[in-house]
Amino acid sequence: MKQLARLGLGLLLSTGLATAHAEEVKIGMITTLSGGGSHLGVDVRDAFLLAIEQSGRDDIEVLVKDDARKPDLARNLANEFMQRDEVDLMTGIIWSNLAMAVVPSVVRQGTFYLSPNAGPSALAGRMCHENYFNVAYQNDNLHGAMGAWMKEQGYERPLIMAPNYPAGTDALAGFKHLYEGEVADELYTQMGQTDYAAEIAQIRASDADSLFFFLPGGMGISFMKQWQNAGVDLPVFGAAFSFDETLIKAVGEAAIGARNTSLWAYDLDNDTSRAFVESFQQAYDRMPTLYAAQGFDTANLILSALEQAHPDDQDAFREALREADFDSVRGEFRFGPNQHPIQDIYVREVVAGEDGEPTNRLLGIAVEDIQDIYHVDCKM
Repeated sequence: MKQLARLGLGLLLSTGLATAHAEEVKIGMITTLSGGGSHLGVDVRDAFLLAIEQSGRDDIEVLVKDDARKPDLARNLANEFMQRDEVDLMTGIIWSNLAMAVVPSVVRQGTFYLSPNAGPSALAGRMCHENYFNVAYQNDNLHGAMGAWMKEQGYERPLIMAPNYPAGTDALAGFKHLYEGEVADELYTQMGQTDYAAEIAQIRASDADSLFFFLPGGMGISFMKQWQNAGVDLPVFGAAFSFDETLIKAVGEAAIGARNTSLWAYDLDNDTSRAFVESFQQAYDRMPTLYAAQGFDTANLILSALEQAHPDDQDAFREALREADFDSVRGEFRFGPNQHPIQDIYVREVVAGEDGEPTNRLLGIAVEDIQDIYHVDCKM
């Protein structure tokens, strides 16, 4: 499996055993494997392939392509998968702007799409579709949960910040929806930004009593290092996208003390999660992030549905997906009416681990059974 994890473009997985099922299933995965934020896609891919391998099924092929975080490339790859490779279903996209470029066309053409990460509000609401399932979250969820938790903890003037793209606007909208109060200020940054001196100056000059930010991938690393050097004395909050196990090790000491929300934690107390963490570490020699957990759950949801029907029988396969009859690393898992999860969101704190490296420690549940607000606009 370590060798699989190092492969890039054009990965083809087939277990190579004699066929035990009647008809082969072909899955197309488009994800980010190069450039900024590539560790997100690598974790989704690696955990997805691990689940397929653990299933022992020999009738599944997974074709993996790198979108390099480019919407036009992702759109072209999706067309290749559907027209040339004739995949039965697709998955893998990390970034919401890429999801918006790919998913609507894919599902309209009769192909199932299961998101292991991106959850833009439009696809949860007015652009929902019977062939689209989100196995991760709707973009607002983790941010809204932190808004609710910070309000409960007594923070009265949070300053909130995110990049100006669909997931960023969803993030701050979600925070404000469940914070249910006035914020000190609201800052939007550029995608891929590396210099945050101007924003840090604005935060320093504000009357904020706390900072909440959503800066996934390398953006979060750059910001946190500059934040530490600036010496601004405000408590920091975010979602796991800015504080996953890979990012906080890259940030180092500056991450310690930050609190973040996540749909999963590696120290979550359930048997499925413990087995997943152990097997992932054994296969890839690193701690899984929430992206890995989402990729693993996505694969296992697909596997559970395949026990009931082939994707060619669309009605039966769709109903099997809706049942979500699988053991999730999160514990209980169920879909809402717009085929997005209704789930608990946890709060974690970044602490120094036994090896001195930053790691996340589970504190408890921030919000139980959170459901996105956009499901009311979904007319399936």
